[in-house]
Amino acid sequence: MAKFLEPSVEEIKSNRLYAEMGLSDKEYDKVVEILGRQPNYTEIGIFSVMWSEHCSYKHSKPFLKQFPTSGERVLMGPGEGAGVVDIGDNQAVVFKVESHNHPSAIEPYQGAATGVGGIVRDIVSIGARPIQLLNSLRFGELTEKQNQRLFSGVVAGIGGYGNCIGIPAVAGEIEFDSRYEGNPLVNAMCVGIIDHDKIQKGTAKGVGNPVIYVGLKTGRDGIHGATFASEELNEESEAKRPSVQIGDPFVGKKLMEATLEAITYPELVGIQDMGAAGLTSSSSEMAAKGGSGIHLQLEKVPTREAGISPYEMMLSETQERMLLVVEKGTEQKFLDLFEHHELDAAVIGEVTDTDRFVLTYEDEVYADIPVQPLSDEAPVYVLEGKAAEFSAVNHDYSNIDAQDTFKKLLNHPTIASKTWAYSQYDQQVGANTIIKPGLSAGVTRVEGTNKAIASTIDGEARYVFNNPYEGGKMVVAEAYRNLVAVGSLPLAMTDCLNYGNPEKPEIYQQLADSTRGMAEACGALNTPVVSGNVSLYNETKGEAIFPTPVVGMVGLIEDVEYLKGYQPTAGEKMYLVGELKDAFGGSQLEKLMFNEVSHEEISIDLDMEVRRGEVIRNAVKDGVLSHVQSVGKGGAAIKLGQIAAYTGTGLDVTLEATNAQSFAEIPGNYIVIVKEGQSFEAENATFIGTFGGDRVIIKTKDGEINVPVEEVASTWKGAIEKCMTSAV
Repeated sequence: MAKFLEPSVEEIKSNRLYAEMGLSDKEYDKVVEILGRQPNYTEIGIFSVMWSEHCSYKHSKPFLKQFPTSGERVLMGPGEGAGVVDIGDNQAVVFKVESHNHPSAIEPYQGAATGVGGIVRDIVSIGARPIQLLNSLRFGELTEKQNQRLFSGVVAGIGGYGNCIGIPAVAGEIEFDSRYEGNPLVNAMCVGIIDHDKIQKGTAKGVGNPVIYVGLKTGRDGIHGATFASEELNEESEAKRPSVQIGDPFVGKKLMEATLEAITYPELVGIQDMGAAGLTSSSSEMAAKGGSGIHLQLEKVPTREAGISPYEMMLSETQERMLLVVEKGTEQKFLDLFEHHELDAAVIGEVTDTDRFVLTYEDEVYADIPVQPLSDEAPVYVLEGKAAEFSAVNHDYSNIDAQDTFKKLLNHPTIASKTWAYSQYDQQVGANTIIKPGLSAGVTRVEGTNKAIASTIDGEARYVFNNPYEGGKMVVAEAYRNLVAVGSLPLAMTDCLNYGNPEKPEIYQQLADSTRGMAEACGALNTPVVSGNVSLYNETKGEAIFPTPVVGMVGLIEDVEYLKGYQPTAGEKMYLVGELKDAFGGSQLEKLMFNEVSHEEISIDLDMEVRRGEVIRNAVKDGVLSHVQSVGKGGAAIKLGQIAAYTGTGLDVTLEATNAQSFAEIPGNYIVIVKEGQSFEAENATFIGTFGGDRVIIKTKDGEINVPVEEVASTWKGAIEKCMTSAV
């Protein structure tokens, strides 16, 4: 090991250097057992990233097995870069969501930008052309300067990367709560379209087949990024700023186009994005999936500067890179393609039949590891969970003022319009966006067809904290509702599980109970999980975020013609589908009045969700309804206010509910507007009033909201901008 000064195997053991990389004593002993000797510095670095929570899911794997992952339309489920679902006519939709939480907390612009870049490459590595970006964001309250800075940086990073690479942002969600103080959540989702015969897998097979590196030259940025994402944030996290990668969207665009051209070459054997753990994960995982060995000659890796060691090369998370395996003798064809796209590329190794992961630098061996144990024998921990102890609180909501509450809720950034953020994203590049972000699922036409893809991304963190099992069901159902509200058939979902430290019994139990609820809802709603991501250790100074499972779901629209009439007109009748009752645990009303979660027992009826969803979807598709909204945060009164603010048109309705019940967030409720001349019937559908006029009038059993629509729109649209004008 003369070329690079690295600690000896004795120093690694005696000084417990492996612990600094995130391995426990027991895990280190297991590495020694696998190798039959003590690991060197490069080898222990490789094991530490591959066995990190971010890469191996060692605390969450047992829960992921609950999810249904197959279905008649599922062409490829979890295990590859993204899930693939059939949409007919030899076409498929490809999608996945990923987190970039810790990097965004340290460096918000680059953390968010590289999150977008990484998820785009996941979709492209399958061979699909991206058509949609979505994002789910959580921050502390916008009254704090630090949260304004994080919010501003993340939004700029998402726009800065997505706009340059030319993919429209069509939907998303943003929430603000003190539980995300210092630990924002940045979950990015991408959706692409592919023909069945172009679907690629990340596999390395065929003895002697060359391994090609393409993209940005490797630097020292992002080293141990996967490990960084697998620990709590604290005072030392700022010192780990080098762990945050730097994105280059212009190279990202070149790499996307070059990759989409490369997948048309029949000589391509396998391809994988160099994401978390960089060259280590991409090469070792491809070898494992191919049942092969792999030998990399690291002196051939394009590097940004001299003196980068094998350890640094293998753990670097430099962005905009792909790894390919191609048929022997055809490597020049691929190198010429990449040169044409002005990308650095090199043959850096070959596939072997040794079943070993071998790294050399100028013929000196820096790692020699059996492939399968590195990939498949990461430890899995089944811990003892413990439900948090609490006493359910029944708060008194009897004396609230409807109009005052309406204005306060509408003015909170969680409920307010997110135009301030979405206006920084290109929403229509490609000219196929049919429904833009704002109040509904995003809808994008499948180019050259009359089909469209509807997509949404949703989270219900306060409800999951209120009751993890029921809350887990609710987050899946909310995504389902948003898709049927635009007439699409929900197909499948991807998830991003954001939680605190799973080694704490209460957090572990949240993870166990909520994923059980999610799995049950997936089965009932026929939305299998085809891809996903887990982000644990989301804690700052010992305080965990709310348990925040986020669901991205896609739906199919067979013929977009009906959406031409999906626009409400003054004079049309409005209905509430569902019922209003006392149910406030986890609601925004509860937060506004008491700033806590009461752990009130609230449940969801999944059979009803399916029945009601089918009725709504068919009514939209058949041209009966001109507008549909699932009643979400803030309840029926707030949803009515949002409809008025979004359309610029008033409404006059009467709710058979108390003031408080008009803000209750009952699962499964919808507000629908019926087209002139059409009749609408559904289980628990009640006529409530008329769309039109210049005022928002909502009468309840014990009060009234009566506000000019201009004032409602001004409050809703201006709340976030007002906070951000004071940002530093």
